This record gives sequence, C-alpha cells and structure tokens, in this order.
Amino acid sequence: MALGNVFNIAGSGMSAQSVRINTTASNLANAQTASSSIDETYRARKPVFAATYNKAMDLGAPQVNADSEAGVRVMGIVESDAPLQPRYEPHHPMANEEGYVYYPNVNVVEEMTDMISASRSFQVNVEVMNNAKQMVQRVLTLGQ
Repeated sequence: MALGNVFNIAGSGMSAQSVRINTTASNLANAQTASSSIDETYRARKPVFAATYNKAMDLGAPQVNADSEAGVRVMGIVESDAPLQPRYEPHHPMANEEGYVYYPNVNVVEEMTDMISASRSFQVNVEVMNNAKQMVQRVLTLGQ
C-alpha cells in the first residue's frame, strides 16, 4: 500500500464524519419542532456508511487497480422508523382537532453521543494524516 493511499483513506473518513456531524446537528436543531400532522413531522435521520476496500492493498496482489478507492463511502441518509411522540396539548397553536401535537422521534441523548463519537473519529483521522505527513517528511530528509 502506497503512503499516498493513507491520505485518501483518512480523507474519506473525515468526509464521512462531517456528514455524520451535519446530520446530527440537523436532528438536534429539529428535536423540538412541533407539527399538527404525522406526515409533516420531522423524522430523525442517520447516515449509512460502507467500507470500500481496494484489492490492490493486499500484500500479495498485483498493483493493477492502484487508483481505485479505499476508505469509507456514504451510501445515503435514511429516516428513523422510531415512533413519533404525540402529546396532548390542546392549547398549543399547532394542535390538531383532537388536541394532539406531534414531535420528532429525535433522542437528544443519543444524538449528543453520536456527535461526540463523530467528532472523535474525525480527530483520529486528522492524527492519521498528520502522522503520515511526518513520515513523508522524514523520508524526504533521508537523502540529506
């Protein structure tokens, strides 16, 4: 595996964690939005990741597809199937005819945990890039 691939892999991880943080921020921003209809209520969203593996990274494999991707790919963002939170609040301006207001299925504690995890994963990928950069710099000084 070429050292340059490390930058691509860590970069794809950083990009994936950025999507995760943005999705979590969107969920937190909409956690207390109210709606009078089930169809109009915000639903929590989660990114779906897939690991991409380059066969050329195998030590015994010939370097035929050295330019193909390896790392993390965002497959999409899916909505949560968890039930919405109906609350009986007849004096709320968004209440329906029966007096119910629907709130999103966002679990704030879970979202904060996801945000911390995504932030730490992003930081780890930054450290990987910094270490790879230092290794490249040290290799360049070997000839001096």
